[in-house]
Order: sequence, then structure tokens, then C-alpha cells
Amino acid sequence: MIVDERLVAYINSLDTGNTEILDRIEQEAIEGYVPIIRRETQRFLKLLLAMKRPGRILEVGTAVGFSAILMAEYNPVPCRIDTIENYEKRIPAARRNFARAGKEGCITLIEGDAAEVLKTLTRPYDFIFMDAAKGQYIHFMPEVLRLLKEGGTLVSDNVLQDGDIIESRFAVTRRNRTIHKRMRDYLYELTHNEKLVTAVLPIGDGLTVSTWK
Repeated sequence: MIVDERLVAYINSLDTGNTEILDRIEQEAIEGYVPIIRRETQRFLKLLLAMKRPGRILEVGTAVGFSAILMAEYNPVPCRIDTIENYEKRIPAARRNFARAGKEGCITLIEGDAAEVLKTLTRPYDFIFMDAAKGQYIHFMPEVLRLLKEGGTLVSDNVLQDGDIIESRFAVTRRNRTIHKRMRDYLYELTHNEKLVTAVLPIGDGLTVSTWK
């Protein structure tokens, strides 16, 4: 927990909720132990969508499609969303959820390893949401920035690792040390890139918001 748990609970109590289909998909994901974006992150995404009104969105990491549907539901303008997923067991569930939400017409699921898929994409995006394997963010970064339109917004989720990001690598369990180092490298690159303006925010499990200078 990055922010005091009671404070988060209070903030969440003010939430006005999502559409019925999103509530159902969220509950199913929780019951199936599928990680989806936290309530605080959901609200922040809605705010950014209302502010930026992006026409073309790229999501790296689909899971069961919850966040893609949320972006389609709460973007105030018509949009196209491309979302990349490599985990074969979750792809059918995501496709079913897109159909259940009536969003298969505006959401395109691209199957495959994002490291390879990103290289094949050519048109720039107004908004990119990074929510894939945390240890891969640093490897995706060059292609993601290539695809980010001038004036566009890059949001990266789960960057603070429940607060472990501030710990020494030796205080992190051995199995998580590679991810820990790579995420630290990613945060450094985002915040020290002379062409970007980046904020690191303790929302949910940590978010970065970046745009071109």
C-alpha cells in the first residue's frame, strides 16, 4: 500500500461507479484472480480521457479487456483502441467481454508479444496506456515513444510495485530483483528524457504520466 489504506478507502467511497457491464467484468476478474486496474486508477483514466479526448488509443496489455472497455466507455469522443495481449488463456475472455460490452467495433485486439507487435505499428497514437509485464516496460519504451503522437499522453501503470520500488535491491525478494531494477531504469529514463515531461504519481500501484515537451 503506497497511500494510507484508510485514506484510499475513503476516496473510493466517493466513487460514483462504472457502467453495469464494467462492474460485472470487474467482479468476474476479481473472482478469477485476474489483475485489473484499481479503482483509483480507473477514476484517473476517466479524468485524462475527458481532458485529452483521444481519437486513437493504444493499450499494451489487455488481460480480460476491462481497461480497454473502460476507455471506450468513458472517452467522450468516438475512438479506435488497439490493445495487445500475449497470454493465450486471456485472449478469448477479452474478445467475449468486448462483444458483451458492444465494443468489438471500436476495439481491436492484436495477439502476440508486444515487443514484436509494436514494431509493426506505424500510425501514431494520441494516448498510450502501458499495463503489461512490468519487467518489460523498459524494453517496450523505444517503440512506444516512436508511436506517441506529438502532444500525446503516455500512462504507465504499476510502476511503484506496492512501494517496493524505494527499497534496496537486496531488500527485494530474489525473484523480483530483475523486475525491480528494470522498473527503476524505466522510471529514470522517463523522468530524465530531455524530450519528455513526466510525473510519477502514487495513485493505485503507482502511475507515470508523460507527454512530449
